[in-house]
Amino acid sequence: MSHHSEAAHGSMKQYTIGFILSIILTVIPFGMVMTGGFSREMLLSVIGITALVQVLVQLIFFLHMNSSEEQRWNVIAFTYTILTISILLIGSVWVMNYLHFNMMI
Repeated sequence: MSHHSEAAHGSMKQYTIGFILSIILTVIPFGMVMTGGFSREMLLSVIGITALVQVLVQLIFFLHMNSSEEQRWNVIAFTYTILTISILLIGSVWVMNYLHFNMMI
């Protein structure tokens, strides 16, 4: 039973790697914004990319989501959540765009 409980939790090495990656992924866009020598498009793309990578780091190193048998339902629930949020956001933008188009006629 102790082996099963240890499998659900990460090792100190995994937590340390995740923590260091999280700090690096936070400092990169912060440093770029504070220096002010970059274009707006560059800043937005770097912030977006580092945010996505940050989410992956959090999911893998701290929430321990992987392709193992124990994590199958967690991955399914996460995928369903992302799909639902995407449908809501895309649908909302689509409806607002349609309304905007019809208001301009």
